[in-house]
Order: sequence, then C-alpha cells, then structure tokens
Amino acid sequence: MRVLVVEDEANLAAAVARGLRAEGFDVDVAGDGVTGLQRALSGGHAAIVLDIMLPGRSGYDVLRELRAREVWTPVLMLTAKDGEYDIADALDLGADDYLTKPFPFVVLVARLRALARRGAPERPARLTVADLVLDPAAHKAWRGDTEVALTAREFALLAHLMQRAGDAVPKSELLTNVWDENFAGDPNIVEVYIGYLRRKIDVPFGRKSIETVRGVGYRIDAAGG
Repeated sequence: MRVLVVEDEANLAAAVARGLRAEGFDVDVAGDGVTGLQRALSGGHAAIVLDIMLPGRSGYDVLRELRAREVWTPVLMLTAKDGEYDIADALDLGADDYLTKPFPFVVLVARLRALARRGAPERPARLTVADLVLDPAAHKAWRGDTEVALTAREFALLAHLMQRAGDAVPKSELLTNVWDENFAGDPNIVEVYIGYLRRKIDVPFGRKSIETVRGVGYRIDAAGG
C-alpha cells in the first residue's frame, strides 16, 4: 500500500516513514506543502498523512486544493494543533481522520489501514433546499445566484441543518456533529452561530429559513423560508 507523508519535521518524517516501511507500506515523503500537493496530485496513493503547519502551503491549503480538484484520496491530519476548532476545520475541509502529536505509532498504522480499506469516497453531492445550495467539495454556498461566504464552522452547521431539512434538530445533536461529542464549552455557542448564519443567508435576502423550535433546537424550512 502506497502512502504519502507530508511532514516538515525531518526526524519525525523519517521515523514515520521507517516505521511504515517496516509494516509493509510503500512510503513517499514530502517536507513542505507545495511538494506535498504536487505528489498528492500525481495520484497512486492509498492514503495521505498531512501535517497542518507546513512551509510553502499549509496543510489546510493542500487539503482544500485536493478536494477542489476532486482528488478524494483519504487524508489523515497529523498535527500538534489539538484545539477543537483546528480539528473541526480540518474535517470540514475534507479530512477523513486526524491524530495529534505525540501519537502511538500503532494507532497511526491502524488508522491508515482503516482508511485504505474504506477507499476514496465519492464526490459529495450538493445540498439544495429551495434556492439555498451548498457544495461540500468546493466548500461554497449560494442563495440563488449570490455566493455567500461562510466560515468552516458556519458551513458545517448549515450543512447539517440542510441534510435534515424540515426536521427539528436538537441542539445536542448539533453540538455533537458540528462541534465535538466531548464538547465541554458553553452550549449557547449554537445560538451564536445560528445568529451568524441568519445574518448571512436570511437577512440580506429577506428570508427566515432557519427556525427556532422552542425546547428542541432548530429547523431549516424545507421550502427555503
């Protein structure tokens, strides 16, 4: 199985490559984001191990470019950035898994094998509710012909609501799926981001598509508001 490791810490990259080869992997290594992107675009990899903090182009940029070019090779983010927003941003951009440094090597091997078994996913379908459209692959959103700029968190929240269009989605479900199942912050963060979304996809267009369901959570009107 051929794996690409994009990591700028030379000692770590060498250790990971050496360990993976001992486990029977065929390993390519890139030490910066530009080279990593070029090698990832060449294809032929069963999985990619991608650091976030890279010279040249960040791991976020590399991942965004790969998905924009419809390269669906499974990507495991390997990073020292373990904040919940960092992890969420990586997953929102199209990462399939992540590990934070330091990590048990046996876990890295197990996750790579799991990703390889799963294979490259198909291109995500666009989500459409009336004239509201989300393209998960391009990470873009439109209200009618107008493109709406959303942050990674806003995009993930809107995507989840659109996937459940017409349903009352509990706040707890949104916290688990858009933030993290172990989220320990203020649950009112959901209301804050709902407010952000309303100001971007509803207010400028005279719509009220995101409804508050008292005592439950939120619902996006299947008719588009």
